[in-house]
Amino acid sequence: MKISSPFAFLLVLVSIAAASPVPNDHGEGVIRFPLARKSADVAGHVDTSALNAQLIHVLNKYRQTFSAFEANTGSAHPLSGKMMSSKRKRDDGVVPLINEGYDLWYGEIDVGTPKQKFNVSIDSGSTDLFLPSISCMNCAGHKMYNAAQSSTAKDEGNVSVLSYGEGEVVGDEYSDDVFLGGYEAPNQTFVAASLYSVQFVYPGFQPDGLVGFAFEQLSALGTKSVFETISDSGVLPESVFSVKLSSTSGESELYIGGTNPDLYVEDTLTYTAVTEEGYWQVNLEAVSRNGSTVASNSASIIDTGTTYIITSDDVAEAYYNDIPGSSSSTQEDVTYYTIPCDTIGSYTPTLTFGGRGFNVSEDTFNIGPESSGSSDCVGGIAGMSDVDFWVVGGVFLQNVYTVFDNGNLQVGFAELA
Repeated sequence: MKISSPFAFLLVLVSIAAASPVPNDHGEGVIRFPLARKSADVAGHVDTSALNAQLIHVLNKYRQTFSAFEANTGSAHPLSGKMMSSKRKRDDGVVPLINEGYDLWYGEIDVGTPKQKFNVSIDSGSTDLFLPSISCMNCAGHKMYNAAQSSTAKDEGNVSVLSYGEGEVVGDEYSDDVFLGGYEAPNQTFVAASLYSVQFVYPGFQPDGLVGFAFEQLSALGTKSVFETISDSGVLPESVFSVKLSSTSGESELYIGGTNPDLYVEDTLTYTAVTEEGYWQVNLEAVSRNGSTVASNSASIIDTGTTYIITSDDVAEAYYNDIPGSSSSTQEDVTYYTIPCDTIGSYTPTLTFGGRGFNVSEDTFNIGPESSGSSDCVGGIAGMSDVDFWVVGGVFLQNVYTVFDNGNLQVGFAELA
């Protein structure tokens, strides 16, 4: 979707790191910032405890957002059955606390008048915004929101708990003006946290907070996302945001209001319809390996807040089953797989959306050696016992340019330039 509108100068590239703005050639007033990335790699190999922590976090994020969807719509989400029935069986059990240590792409937003700056994780798999407040008891190392210093802040009079399974964010609901890449979301509701559980304590969780880009139906606060608020104000040339994610420093970006045609091959841009508004949920037409189809016509959620590609245990097992030297490791509800490092590049997947196949590279599918000196490497597709759909995260998204089209309820993918 190449923007030729005379209003193209309004397009803004959003930074998730506190970098200096650099003008680009897309029009006067356009600002470009790189997205920053926090990596889970330690000493050149996979931190398997962090890998498991990331996958358990994803599982619990979906439990929370499924619950919010049902509360907001009065109906259970079509994909929630297996996961939520399993949750109910275990609600009386003890859930261990875990340390976060996984890949995140995060960037900068401004909040209030005058503006207060925060780094936030960018997550297309959830909706709400949370930040630490100055009253937060365990938020040392994070920048903290001070409502008393903002003339546009309003205490909404509610205490909210955002639950992420092992972790929680507890705080007061506030509304204030939020600025994303120069665009304003007026009177945006969010949680100003007075308590971060261990999941969100610095330095395990390096961003100050998190901003969701999914739909209002998933909000535990019953509010629109920051992007939806901006879009509803009518200032965007298109109700679109797009991302390029990369492990290479300075090559990731979030683009608000359209696409950056310098970053993708235009004639490969392929759209597929959102099938259930709430998540960025689309039909995954096929997952194949070396021309052999492993799964077809599956529900999938496109999630920038997830590192891996996640599917059911059965499908993950089928993917790795006949790969020589492959093995599995199961912890709690999560199973990850290894393949000999010298052959893993021969077993990368192709995901098909909208009739076009997009290949996953060896660089992103190979998460790294399982341990120091190991000749086995962790594959980028993991299995979960409570999941019967696909979560498509960074392992795939680093290989494509991704367009989230709110106006037309569709997701687009294109090959990288």
